[in-house]
Amino acid sequence: MSNDVVLQVNGVRHRVTVADDDLLLEVLRRTGFTSVREGCGVGACGACTVLADGHSVSSCLARAVRYDGVPLTTADGLPEDDDVVDEFVAAGAMQCGYCIPGFVLMGHELLAENPDPTREEIAAHLEGNICRCGTYEEICAAIEATARRRQAEQERRSA
Repeated sequence: MSNDVVLQVNGVRHRVTVADDDLLLEVLRRTGFTSVREGCGVGACGACTVLADGHSVSSCLARAVRYDGVPLTTADGLPEDDDVVDEFVAAGAMQCGYCIPGFVLMGHELLAENPDPTREEIAAHLEGNICRCGTYEEICAAIEATARRRQAEQERRSA
């Protein structure tokens, strides 16, 4: 059975027709969102991560019909001056880059929930994401740096 749904991706509404069993990953990629990537296909690596109303979702496991009207964020929709991305670049947190969109979105999710995470909390939050290049130290450092940066900006605004 096919369904007409509205996927609200990065603030833009996309009317698409999907089958009951179409995966969100497949539909997003067909719609042009290439930062959403398939890694493992079983929700264990994080390469397919998107944020659905601010919460991480493994899009390789999610049925697209369930996200009709739900605000979705992919790394494609982040602004050019995104602070998490800036800190990933500064920390050298990427080599091949395949997994980075998922890690960046997980960083956004964590910092929205916990603006001052410890290294242990960062590692625990990223536990379901895999980086084949092994840049975990740099990824954690980038998220720590983003938290410090946001705190400093908030202090400047409060002063």
